[in-house]
Amino acid sequence: MSHYDVIVIGLGGMGSAAAYHLASRGQRVLGLEKFTPAHNKGSSHGGSRIIRQSYFEDPAYVPLLLRSYELWDRLATDTGLEVYRLTGGLFMGSPDSLTVAGSQRASREWDLPHEMLGTAEIRRRFPTLTPHPDDIALYEPKAGFARPEMTVQAHIDLAATVGADLHFGEPVIEWGETSGGVSVTTESANYTAGQLVICPGAWAPQLLAEFGIPIRIERQVLYWLDPQGSTAPFVDHPIWIHQGADGMQVYGFPAIDGPHGGVKVAFFRKGIVCTPETIDRTVHEQEIAEMRGRVAELLPALDGPCVHTATCMYSNTPDEHFVIARHPDSANVTVACGFSGHGFKFVPVVGEILADLAIDGGTGHPISLFDPKRLVTA
Repeated sequence: MSHYDVIVIGLGGMGSAAAYHLASRGQRVLGLEKFTPAHNKGSSHGGSRIIRQSYFEDPAYVPLLLRSYELWDRLATDTGLEVYRLTGGLFMGSPDSLTVAGSQRASREWDLPHEMLGTAEIRRRFPTLTPHPDDIALYEPKAGFARPEMTVQAHIDLAATVGADLHFGEPVIEWGETSGGVSVTTESANYTAGQLVICPGAWAPQLLAEFGIPIRIERQVLYWLDPQGSTAPFVDHPIWIHQGADGMQVYGFPAIDGPHGGVKVAFFRKGIVCTPETIDRTVHEQEIAEMRGRVAELLPALDGPCVHTATCMYSNTPDEHFVIARHPDSANVTVACGFSGHGFKFVPVVGEILADLAIDGGTGHPISLFDPKRLVTA
């Protein structure tokens, strides 16, 4: 039986970053992943994820975002890869919408660079857009996108370089506490360690059942639409999020996949409850038609054919905030889950936080918002 300082279960976005940060601090790390590196079965894929600092979800996230940006930059420098790109970002809707008002609140509270734009100014500066008559926008120059598969692979490669032992295609069957720490059983071996870090993604309900944390898994769909004319107007384009009068948010990216790769768009939180075993990976024609119709209202040039689709999963907590904490009944177990569709931009800093918790038992980062006790009912 092999013994380690820390075992990390799950090597997606959060787990790969945790494995790297732990190994870089001299820990003997075992990483266990049931699929291949940087796979497309969970939540850390799809070519791009929005990064932004004017955080409409809650201003309490901003300090973590500022640190995450520092670590994105370090990751890019250490690897020579474009793991992220700043494009600017437009957050649009009515003045009292969460997308606009929440972004403005966070920007003001943390003195983040931003501009407020009216409808005419949005049209003038960004001619691909036809905002609704009562729409305004917050423009954030430091918004952009990260590349999820590239980021996960970069953290995996760095972790291996500094000594982490990473096993792929090795599903975990069970884990438990021992007198000296923890034990983990997989389909092929048993392992022990002083500490365990669990980053289960959409598999949280199975791996963390004893926590009693309510997490709902939802199927989400990503679409790549071929613009009328060409992708050229969308190459140097900001990321954007638009909230309609019905409260639904739609978001999109620049054209980053070449002249025939289309422009990626999606609904935010328009999902169907599923499990990793029951998710429907087929994207249906009525879904494509609904997406095209909604996006064409805002970006008429995107009323073109759909060239590609993909599915992923959100792991939603009831309040849509994360869970990052030591196990309430064990000083040897740390968990990170329930990232509710907005977690990937935090990958580098969550890796740092998980290393802090596993090694030191605490962290200087503000994570009280993510305490699972808020979600567990007696």
